[in-house]
Amino acid sequence: MKLSGGVEWALHCCVVLTAASAPVPAARLAQLHDVSPSYLAKQMQALSRAGLVKSVQGKTGGYVLTRAAAEITVLDVVQAVDGASPAFVCTEIRQRGPLGTPPQDCAKPCPIARAMAAADAAWRASLQEVSIADLVGSVEQDSGPRALPRIGAWLDPGNDADGSDR
Repeated sequence: MKLSGGVEWALHCCVVLTAASAPVPAARLAQLHDVSPSYLAKQMQALSRAGLVKSVQGKTGGYVLTRAAAEITVLDVVQAVDGASPAFVCTEIRQRGPLGTPPQDCAKPCPIARAMAAADAAWRASLQEVSIADLVGSVEQDSGPRALPRIGAWLDPGNDADGSDR
């Protein structure tokens, strides 16, 4: 399974938005993650179209999560950025060539298509079980309880553009 890089950026943004006390501009998120602002804005727009974040307009505008982190799954983010299409699409190769199987004998998916569909379903079920809140908990466990509050303070619109604390 290969996902676009945008999925990683979008997941990181969702995690850090849980630490923000106010809407966070896409440019500030891009600065935090050292990524192109236009690239990150594209991922945030995908999250917004999917209803996972909303854009707040105005001087102190930016992005916020639309619901609790426990209610947003990794699969939600993956599908927002990369779409919901299955990873494997059967092209019925067994019907091609000089010994191709007649279409009427292909009433059910072949073993390859069945195996790939089962793998895709298992992968999606696994991602559906992990929420943004679960990722936040893992960040806190791996990086300590101050990691996300420190990021939240840095994201605060009252901090200097260079990220220094007040």
